[in-house]
Amino acid sequence: MILTVTPNPAVDLTWSVPRIDQGGSHRVGTGRSRAGGKGLNVSRVLHAQGVPVHAVTTAGGPTGAELAADLRAIDLPHRLVPVAAATRRTIALYDEQRAETTIFNELGVDHSPEEWRALVRAATKALPDCRCLVGSGSLPPGAPPGFFADLVGAARAARIPSVVDTSGPALLEAAKARATVLKPNRDELRDATGETDPVAGARALIVLGAEWVVVSLGAEGMLAVCAGDPVTVLRARLPEPLAGNATGAGDAAVAAAAAALADGETDPERLLRVATAWSAAAVLMPLAGEISPTHAQLAGRVLVEAVP
Repeated sequence: MILTVTPNPAVDLTWSVPRIDQGGSHRVGTGRSRAGGKGLNVSRVLHAQGVPVHAVTTAGGPTGAELAADLRAIDLPHRLVPVAAATRRTIALYDEQRAETTIFNELGVDHSPEEWRALVRAATKALPDCRCLVGSGSLPPGAPPGFFADLVGAARAARIPSVVDTSGPALLEAAKARATVLKPNRDELRDATGETDPVAGARALIVLGAEWVVVSLGAEGMLAVCAGDPVTVLRARLPEPLAGNATGAGDAAVAAAAAALADGETDPERLLRVATAWSAAAVLMPLAGEISPTHAQLAGRVLVEAVP
């Protein structure tokens, strides 16, 4: 199975409207509410594709009860660590005319030291039964930046590959812990490394210790740099960008990478191809945590090339 760890989950609220007029009033249909946060979106994608997955996350307050009920409703194997603070919320507004999504993410509230220890215990207890570890999402303000790095270290000690998708100092710490794959987007990479060029930023994470760095470039596709050959840069994209809701596209790429690693994949080009296809397939769906059944056909259309 694949183990996902989400330290800062959310209840995701999504509305789709014909057009968003800034400063205006909008009448909308009933929005969609579901358990979310990057790691839980990864779990949803894997679960829907028939890949065994176990999600470890936190839940607190009335929103935490909503999150728990949704996970039970979709029969997603999980372990919830109770926390005192209410689970945060996110709001996604999809503008159908512009094919643009505007997102508002609550920061979340830091856990107590004992709550952090309980989350680590829950994750490490499940680790021996997994074939890949996924640490995904933001950390609440004040959280220990080495949280994901500690999990990566435990996975490495057990010879289990890891995929980490986070930001800020936590991303740098995961690189130092020698995560198998880091999957930042362009902005997260720039903010963490100070490099405006994504290739330079990816190489900076390789120097710190990451084995592979896969960077989401939005409509431009994805790129990958590997420690075994940091000079070569692989770029992957579809012949033309797809219109749709890009929320969750990066999470789908993480799910693809984790599934590939769990199956023993060692070829960066094949991993990048399927990650790009699943990411694109997520754009075609209305909500994060879903991918279009056309992902296999999309994989056949993905263009992968080595660039200087």
